[in-house]
Amino acid sequence: MTVQELPGAAAYRPTPPPAWKPITDPAPLLPDPEPYRVLGTDAVADVDPELLLRLHAELVRGRRYNAQATALTKQGRLAVYPSSTGQEACEIAAALVLEERDWLFPSYRDTLAAVARGLDPVEALTLLRGDRHTGYDPRERRIAPLCTPLATQLPHAVGLAHAARLKGDDVVALAMVGDGGTSEGDFHEALNFAAVWKAPVVFFVQNNGFAISVPLAKQTAAPSLAHKAVGYGMPGRLVDGNDAAAVHQVLSEAVARARRGEGPTLVEAVTYRMEAHTNADDATRYRVDSEVEAWKAHDPVRLLERELTERGLLDDAGIEQAKEAAERMAAALRDRMNADPELTPMDLFTHVYAEQTSQLQEQAAALRAELDAEQDHDEHGPEAGR
Repeated sequence: MTVQELPGAAAYRPTPPPAWKPITDPAPLLPDPEPYRVLGTDAVADVDPELLLRLHAELVRGRRYNAQATALTKQGRLAVYPSSTGQEACEIAAALVLEERDWLFPSYRDTLAAVARGLDPVEALTLLRGDRHTGYDPRERRIAPLCTPLATQLPHAVGLAHAARLKGDDVVALAMVGDGGTSEGDFHEALNFAAVWKAPVVFFVQNNGFAISVPLAKQTAAPSLAHKAVGYGMPGRLVDGNDAAAVHQVLSEAVARARRGEGPTLVEAVTYRMEAHTNADDATRYRVDSEVEAWKAHDPVRLLERELTERGLLDDAGIEQAKEAAERMAAALRDRMNADPELTPMDLFTHVYAEQTSQLQEQAAALRAELDAEQDHDEHGPEAGR
């Protein structure tokens, strides 16, 4: 029996409950049709020149950091390195828009963002070197661990931000993810919870064109990744990811919005990964050299240098000064990474659980016995213990 067949159906006029209605007008949540730009437009006149110069210095340093870390993989000092060359504007802006009390939740490619936030360059590479779980204290640095699982950091960012707000702490979490990570379930869950709770989170997607070898067109049919925001009830912003000033402005606005208690924002930065996915990848198998060359004309370092020189804010001496500072950083990084680390095997069991499980206790005891036996052998020779 249908509703229409029930007695009194003629008088039945169902009214959808409030939950059926859109919570917000979707129009203001939609991103602009084209990525927002500042460099080369009238908007650049409103940007603090000191900020532009700082962005430039950090971009130059970041470019050199990527090159040095990539070289370390070829020298056997790093197991792997996912370079962010070409994406430095995104990395630097993400670090600079946060206050010290805020949290950064990076993906595995966001080593540069962590370094720009103040993390020791060697500590940022500890995981990729295979020395420890992570090379720094996340609580002290306010930087979540750099790790390779895709998008798992996004729900963590939401949980931390929501908890901070419940405690009354003025904290914003900025969670970084690649375009490939938006295809993970964690992405959906994080955005959904963040929007419902109005958690102070900024989701920052670096759309560099490929999820390893999979182009964006094979991941989604959406007009842009920023358009996905409207489905969760948050604003979506689309920005030129190679325009450092534009990325900094858009992220700053999103962080300020979150801090005011207005909820999360999804920001998509359209950029390009100039190098291979990692040193273990052959990018020539899925993209052509002409595409890479075309993007070199939109290089974030060149774009900012051109703007600064045309406005008389930067000359050849200033450019050389930034390069020299970057070289000093690279030399120090190289020297420290070429020194063999002093490792303690028992650290394998540190920071796994707050309280070790019985299995871990057994494994730790077995390893300790092996180490003691090896030390005894070294000190007393093969006859020791007989």
